[in-house]
Amino acid sequence: MPTFIYKAATKTGTIVKNKVEVPTKQTLVRMLKENDLLPISIDKIAYGPKNQRKQKKNKTDMEEFMKNLNTTDIRTKNEKKSNTEKIKQYFEKSKKITSRDIVVFTQNFYLLKKANFNNIHALKTILESTENYFLKQIIEDILAGVEAGENIYTTMEYYSDVFPYIYTNMIKVGELSGSLTNSLEQAVKYLDDTNDLNKKLRNILIPNIIQFVLLLVMLVVGTLVAIPAIQNVYQELGSKDELPKMTLMFQRFMNVAIQYWYIPVLIIIGIVSIILIYIKTPKGKYNFDYFKYKMPIFGELIFALDFSRLIKAMLLNLQNGMRIQEAMDVSKNVIKNYVMLSIIETSINNMLIGASWIEPFEKSGLCKPMMTEMLNIGMKTDLTEMMGKLVEYMQIDIDDIMDKIMKALPQVVYSIVGIVLIFFVIVVLVPCISVYMGGFLFSAYLD
Repeated sequence: MPTFIYKAATKTGTIVKNKVEVPTKQTLVRMLKENDLLPISIDKIAYGPKNQRKQKKNKTDMEEFMKNLNTTDIRTKNEKKSNTEKIKQYFEKSKKITSRDIVVFTQNFYLLKKANFNNIHALKTILESTENYFLKQIIEDILAGVEAGENIYTTMEYYSDVFPYIYTNMIKVGELSGSLTNSLEQAVKYLDDTNDLNKKLRNILIPNIIQFVLLLVMLVVGTLVAIPAIQNVYQELGSKDELPKMTLMFQRFMNVAIQYWYIPVLIIIGIVSIILIYIKTPKGKYNFDYFKYKMPIFGELIFALDFSRLIKAMLLNLQNGMRIQEAMDVSKNVIKNYVMLSIIETSINNMLIGASWIEPFEKSGLCKPMMTEMLNIGMKTDLTEMMGKLVEYMQIDIDDIMDKIMKALPQVVYSIVGIVLIFFVIVVLVPCISVYMGGFLFSAYLD
């Protein structure tokens, strides 16, 4: 449960300060008002592996954690650890939780659940084989919560900097619908797909970004160092030849930029600040999420992934006997985009008044006709069966979109790098080649 530090004033004006654990900030505000306290400030304590001294959600005593982990390895206070053990422990504590650690944890959890292990038995088994120091603490924390009757996802939400939002809500949907094993399988696939996508993007972007940055550095350095040197050569030999106009224009631009560097920096900071402030507003957040679905190259993929996750979650819930309205209400937890959430809320409201729940997706202009048509046919025949086919269709569609992106993205990056390269040749290399060839010497000789 989240921990909050609050400062409040009594009726007599006395300021009180305390730390409490409550589900939400709104709950704490209500509790304070019920006790005739006027809230002044309420701050949530952030916990995660970035802070090694953090308080865990369900356990606070690290020694107790180590005893529960393996009682056969407990050392007495008088025993001294060897230097090798101290070094090993130091490196273990310095390791951060990586995405690979989460993937291995999820895969192991899925396999154990598939083998009919209960949650407590599965978590204890995983705990014994986990090497990462901080992940051990978190798994122990999850285990303590499960033994106390909590759901797994409630503790995962507490460690939001370790478990991604969508991942946590996949687990939540699985627990609420009674299909945790299937949700873990989806979570494994989600993590693997995300890692594969990130790896492909890194392989394309990183080399080209490095090349782009190096070209910019060469362009700037060449303009500030090589061009003045060439001008001095022209002047010393008395040549009337001039550098290319493009070179002179860029040189003047660089001189002005260096002299008044703070102006573009302030402009950039101002623009970025305005955008960030706007995005934090409800309207700004909605418009930014809509842009994600409409942005070039990646927009179609982002929507397809969100819609596919929604349909998979609904399918799990329907297979476990939920009604469509309940299935959608639970499944919306796997979505973070406000545009998609607004469509889902409209769809739920339509069901309440007896209208079509598919209509909001059709009118959004984001779904392909094939998607909504399969849902319409499913409503007339067997919705669960048709959703299963829709999931298969969505996977094929996502693979096709990925192939298009992998073909288009390099072309875009190469085009940008190519433009900078051409500019570099015109501005820097042409004058350097001119000096090397000695053409300006004829002009100096004639003079």
